[in-house]
Amino acid sequence: MVGTGIFLVLIGIVCTEAKNVHVDIYLTGCTDSDGEDMYGLDGEEKAHADWKAEKYVMTLPKFADPFQYEEGTYQGAVANQQVCKANLKVATEAYKNPAVAEAAPMSSIYPRKKVKLGTENTLICYVAEFYPPRLTLRWTKNNKNVTLGVSNSQLRVNDDGSFNMFSTLKFTPQEGDIYTCTVEHSALGGGMTREFEVEVSEPSLGPSVFCGVGLTLGLLGVATGTFFLVKGNQCN
Repeated sequence: MVGTGIFLVLIGIVCTEAKNVHVDIYLTGCTDSDGEDMYGLDGEEKAHADWKAEKYVMTLPKFADPFQYEEGTYQGAVANQQVCKANLKVATEAYKNPAVAEAAPMSSIYPRKKVKLGTENTLICYVAEFYPPRLTLRWTKNNKNVTLGVSNSQLRVNDDGSFNMFSTLKFTPQEGDIYTCTVEHSALGGGMTREFEVEVSEPSLGPSVFCGVGLTLGLLGVATGTFFLVKGNQCN
């Protein structure tokens, strides 16, 4: 029986022009159950194969110069997956199910915009520097699982071969609500959870009080100085 394994091919091309250095990346990889085929530039994804939609999807931001891969790119990605899985099977049998190198992920959670009660916002869970590129991510609100409004990014590959990804959750903050993002990965002893509690602090009275006292003392100082100036002139 063939065990679970991972087979990755990462090709990087360094392009230089004057003082600018750019790294163009192509990644194709597979496990016994899934796979990845993507192009990137300078650590950002340009496009990836969408196996469900059966096409190559461009993921460049709207402000970037328009760019499109040729027809047949998706078909090439499918062929690469077939080759990858065949190589994975041979390698797994030849090396007798070798252990897979692992790197535990790091994660953080934060809102996209300043939190205002009752105003829709987005929570971001950023997971970084993990390997192999498979993990499970779950959101909760007040200890209840949440799936509505959740969106996960494609994997982003780093120069060292590790991966990053984002997960976002649309939410409308209410005082006291507690959200969590839990990541499960083979390199972790258990799940890793990050928590975000909705807290909107009241504006401090300190600055207003200090400004008021300072202004009052300043006016008193001006009045006192004017009084002595008048008295001095009367004496002369």
